[in-house]
Amino acid sequence: MNPQPPVTRMRMAARTSSAKQSAPAEYSPAIAGLRSRVEQWRTQLAATDWVPWAILGLAAVLRFFLLGIKPAHFDEGINGWFVDQVVHNGFYRYDPTNYHGPLHFYVLLLSENLFGRNIWALRLPVVLVSIAGVWLILKFEPLVGRTVTRIAALAMAISPGFVFYGRYGIHEVWLQFFSTMFILGLLSLWRFGRLKDLWYAGMGLTGMILTKETYAIHVACALLAVPVLAVSCALSRVPDSKCARQTWSWIDLGMIILVGAAAIIFFYSGTFFNWDGVKGLYQAFKAWTETGAAGHGHEKAWDYWFKIMGPSWETGGNSFTGYELPMLAGLILCVFCQKFKNLSLRYLAIYGVGGLVAYSYVKYKTPWCVISFGWPLLFVFGAAVLLARPKPPKRKPSLLRLFTPTIEKVNGVIIVLLCLSLGRSIWLNYFRCSSPTETYAYVQTYNDMFKLTRPLLKLAKRDPVYYHLIGHLIRSSVYPLPWVLGDFDRVGYYEGGNMPANLDGDFLLVQQDKIKDVESKLKGTYYTDMMTLRNYQEPSKIFFSAQVFKDLFPGRKPEFVGGTQNPTPAPTPAATTPAATTPAATTPAKTP
Repeated sequence: MNPQPPVTRMRMAARTSSAKQSAPAEYSPAIAGLRSRVEQWRTQLAATDWVPWAILGLAAVLRFFLLGIKPAHFDEGINGWFVDQVVHNGFYRYDPTNYHGPLHFYVLLLSENLFGRNIWALRLPVVLVSIAGVWLILKFEPLVGRTVTRIAALAMAISPGFVFYGRYGIHEVWLQFFSTMFILGLLSLWRFGRLKDLWYAGMGLTGMILTKETYAIHVACALLAVPVLAVSCALSRVPDSKCARQTWSWIDLGMIILVGAAAIIFFYSGTFFNWDGVKGLYQAFKAWTETGAAGHGHEKAWDYWFKIMGPSWETGGNSFTGYELPMLAGLILCVFCQKFKNLSLRYLAIYGVGGLVAYSYVKYKTPWCVISFGWPLLFVFGAAVLLARPKPPKRKPSLLRLFTPTIEKVNGVIIVLLCLSLGRSIWLNYFRCSSPTETYAYVQTYNDMFKLTRPLLKLAKRDPVYYHLIGHLIRSSVYPLPWVLGDFDRVGYYEGGNMPANLDGDFLLVQQDKIKDVESKLKGTYYTDMMTLRNYQEPSKIFFSAQVFKDLFPGRKPEFVGGTQNPTPAPTPAATTPAATTPAATTPAKTP
């Protein structure tokens, strides 16, 4: 017999284990999923390479910190005035003699609409583009290697020039950004042949055209560098010289051309309200070439850029430059570019030297152009690590060991130059950003301007009715004041001997040679002070009505009392009073 187990309808409990039991879960599956996600994020963060983010963070801190510490530059004031004209006219009327494309003005218009009419809004777009320029440098990693790219990006992030002009509301940073994008696209097309590389090249060229007429120099240098590179490769071959198979089609190329042409026509035509502006695409070159050849007051010697980059003293030893030591080191290393077994590095060296030669040939030189042609040299500076050799054996003579460029020595030199660059950048941008002895502070407004603007803006912020104060600015070349005081609607600007019928007002700014004439006709009582707007300009005298500004100068006695001891009180601000003379009847001259 085979005994069978008993059959029962009762469900038996599972056999329990004698092992130690854990407590039952007290959280839902959703919380368990969240914990799993957090652990996944921790793993990803641990594997993230933080060096590029640290470089970008440093670039952002240096450009954003105390952004409003220096007064608006002459060109910033004019750019702001152009934006005011866009608001007034409804579009930007492109002028081929202005030497600047329309893109920057429309971006400034958007920034001011979003953040208000202030110096931060005027500079914010350029700050963001300057940081994006460092990000673009990091995109060269597949072309020139990780170490070279990061050294170049760090050098740009802390460079005195790239930081100084990355905190200005002017066009040059846009040109540097788009030229970098253009070259990145060209080199990537040769190396990889991808569609996105074609977009980089196409949009980089479009952006340069929309920014400044000097794009012609960069395009010419980029094209001329190709045959020079071919000769270089013929003399010493590189392993990556063969062009990659292109994965884009003619339809893709046509689409990029169409998008670029549409953007150019859209902006140059004043958003289709000024079709004559499109003609300026070729009309501008006649005026631009004449300015570049003549100099028009901005003539510099051919070695101007070398003096900016390397250690030198100006004006009898009162001004030390040495702004771009890593850039200068990169320029020197271009002599050894044949030793680079990398096609992109050789091209960047040739392109950088070509840009320097072109900008040296042009007589018209302004210091901010150094960032337009100098960025490729930072890659050559970083490529110094590729020229280094392992540490020589001890059996070599000590003199040979001393002059052998070992990795340790090269790294030490790079670190020293970067530290000097960072220190120079901090000293320039936060301590001497408006000093007349600094070469980079070119046509820079002095802090003296705050003597006039701070009391006015303080009153206006306290009560908007003070935006209707009556002001007379009796002097020539007052920019950036027309933009800074643009919200004050009863301010008159008088040049060439013109004066208002009634000189008494709530505030005045009077050129030095007209002070006696003005004071002989004033009847009111005023607080006074002297100020100089910028270098190479004679001083001016400020007059603040004692009746209006007495709360801002407690305990101070008025320095000037007019012809009548009991003068007629200054007019009370009134919104109904018509605005005074406009800043200028014609378009102001802008530094190209």
